[in-house]
Amino acid sequence: MTPAAGAINRRMITISIMLATIIQALDGTIANVALPHMQGSLSASQDQITWVLTSFIVAAAIATPLTGWLCDRFGQKNIFLTAVAGFTVASVLCGLSGSLAEIVAARLLQGVFGAALVPLSQATLLDINPREKHGSAMAVWGMGVMIGPILGPTLGGWLTDSYNWRWVFFINVPVGALAFYGIWRYIRPVPGARKMTFDAFGFATLSLSIGALQMLLDRGEQNDWFAARETWVEAIVLALSFAYFVAHTALRPAGKSFFDYRLLKNANYVSGLLFIFIVGLVLYASRALTPSMLQSLMGYPAAVAGLVTAPSGIGTMVAMMVVGRLVGKFDLRLLLGLGFAITAFSLWQMTGYTLVLSRSDIVWPGVIQGLGLGLVFVPLSAATFATLSPEMRAEGTAIYSLIRNIGSSIGIAMVQTLLVRNTQAMHATLTEKITTVNPSLLDNLATPEAAAALNGEITRQASMISYVDDFWLMMILTLCVIPLLLLIRPPAKQAAPAIDHAAME
Repeated sequence: MTPAAGAINRRMITISIMLATIIQALDGTIANVALPHMQGSLSASQDQITWVLTSFIVAAAIATPLTGWLCDRFGQKNIFLTAVAGFTVASVLCGLSGSLAEIVAARLLQGVFGAALVPLSQATLLDINPREKHGSAMAVWGMGVMIGPILGPTLGGWLTDSYNWRWVFFINVPVGALAFYGIWRYIRPVPGARKMTFDAFGFATLSLSIGALQMLLDRGEQNDWFAARETWVEAIVLALSFAYFVAHTALRPAGKSFFDYRLLKNANYVSGLLFIFIVGLVLYASRALTPSMLQSLMGYPAAVAGLVTAPSGIGTMVAMMVVGRLVGKFDLRLLLGLGFAITAFSLWQMTGYTLVLSRSDIVWPGVIQGLGLGLVFVPLSAATFATLSPEMRAEGTAIYSLIRNIGSSIGIAMVQTLLVRNTQAMHATLTEKITTVNPSLLDNLATPEAAAALNGEITRQASMISYVDDFWLMMILTLCVIPLLLLIRPPAKQAAPAIDHAAME
């Protein structure tokens, strides 16, 4: 293969797999704004329609750890093609659904097939690029992963308003078709090594624990957490199934269990899992808080809230393009430390939020946070996989994506729970000062309407304080992780030969 041909193939492979990454990342959020329209069309209740989101998340979480074994069994290209085709067909089924049961089943299929897309795109980019270009490759991959949370709500709202909610799913068809053609045309097939045996018990216990965790996090707030029997059942299933999984994995020889525990012997990889968990927690939690704050407290329409929060994604992409060129020239720990420090600074700016904010007060902290997260995402991926052997990348990237998703689920559940509880506590604290003996408040309590208006304003103030408390918490978590960067050992500076086994000859 000539250098020119290799360069062309590498570009085409990158474009193809990033299209696949984008449609998977997009579908995690694009359906959110269309839920009210789906609810009326499918005759579903408020609780029932959330299964459109939950079914996708749970199915993807359970299927993600399967990626490594499937690639070992059937070959990476075959699994990639199957995942893209299955995801695209499932998207069509979602758009054609005429009942709640049909769309939930289709979303389950979407989650199952889409689970492999993000880890396989990351593994393929690592495979087709030499080590000195891994930073740039991870910058491209990170931008694809970030586009989903950024564009999802905005694109979903536009498609729903301009056409109908079914186009939220039909939009995947042309993109999926292009991705399928590119992967089929430009990636050279490599037979599966077939070294891993399928550990049915390990997969069952791990899947059960992941499913129970996702259900607990997704429905915990609705059920008032451990005040409900359902939450206790989910917690017990999670604890027992995960304990069985750990014991089972520890007793089986390496390569014979569903999870290859040799991954945990790689210090950089384990450190990377810890950091990506925190990145997922901070990234998705803050981006889940800001739009709800703008809409519920400040009366922003959904489209405007999406526009003022979107620049944070622009900051992330700009940082990724820059830092991709810096990886390999500077100590990765310095880049990571700078990224976490910038992210913490942006969260500190958000702790100064009040009920009176200009749009620039929202945009600039978001842009700065995006820059910080972009500086973290790329070197973290490069450091995590720098010392991991190529044959373990498929499973390693799958677990990496799984931990990021679990971090985001826990982060969102945590901040939402604290938001509700702190709002109630702060409301009680503020109302202690509201008494009829205070002459300045007598006019506000003279009529039921005035009392209701006063209560509404107290609730807004209490909610704003609670949002600020959440931003303080995320800032503290971000600062606490900086000393842990010493756990990462920078990879040896050596030129690795180009690895083109994924490109066509």
